[in-house]
Amino acid sequence: MALKELKIGFIGGGQMAEALIRGLLKARVVEPAKILVSEPSPPRREYLAKTFPDLKIIFDNCALVKEVDFIVLAVKPQVMSTVLKEITLAIDPERHLVLSIAAGIPTSFIERFLPEKTRVIRVMPNTPALVLEGVSAFTGGRYTTPEDLGLAEEFLQAFGESIFLPENQFDAVTGLSGSGPAFVAAFYEALVDGGVKVGLAREVAEKLALQTIFGTAKLIKETGKDPYQLKAMVTSPGGTTICGLKALAEKGFSGSVMEAVEAATKRSQELTARVLEEVAK
Repeated sequence: MALKELKIGFIGGGQMAEALIRGLLKARVVEPAKILVSEPSPPRREYLAKTFPDLKIIFDNCALVKEVDFIVLAVKPQVMSTVLKEITLAIDPERHLVLSIAAGIPTSFIERFLPEKTRVIRVMPNTPALVLEGVSAFTGGRYTTPEDLGLAEEFLQAFGESIFLPENQFDAVTGLSGSGPAFVAAFYEALVDGGVKVGLAREVAEKLALQTIFGTAKLIKETGKDPYQLKAMVTSPGGTTICGLKALAEKGFSGSVMEAVEAATKRSQELTARVLEEVAK
């Protein structure tokens, strides 16, 4: 069964849910009339209704579940158990495929609250999905089938790229691609400040830095060049670039970035462990 044949329901209508909806509509993966959203906040419901006039925006999570086939759990981790308890009686394991984008929530946690044999898929997206350039890791629970995973991949590719990984790697994914946009933003900010320090107007430095980061990422993606090859393209003997690279090395740039990813991964492990402790109770 193709994704376009299913009705998709989003429980939670926050920014990430909005990004996913935009991707689905832009890619024409599913017709607007087949997308439903359940959102508790009246102002947010009003915003979604104005932004997506062809979508059905409601308040009742159980009513949504009864209408759809493909459920996207787009709620905050701290309210996940409450939402799962609310919808469990409306879940039909044979009909429903449940996909969660909540950070740190294992498939086992979700399966614990839902009827036996409910098919659950866990996704770790990142914020570039807001501009349809995200990258998402996904994995399946105990009862997912290859067809379920294919549907999930089709869904995720509407707003970026996706990669299937075992669930025990999701903390590392969180540390790299989940937290990574903040690290890239920090690098961008530092480049801008560096440009201002050497005499450029801030608006000029911002434009130069932003396009440099964007263009370099595109160059790597489209040419397949590794970091060494890319550096070699702009590093001449005794030139400006090698002096800058030396300064970065002396300040421990590479090590600092590695430590940032490691620290974010460890924190994700701590948060995941906390959820698992709750599951064991």
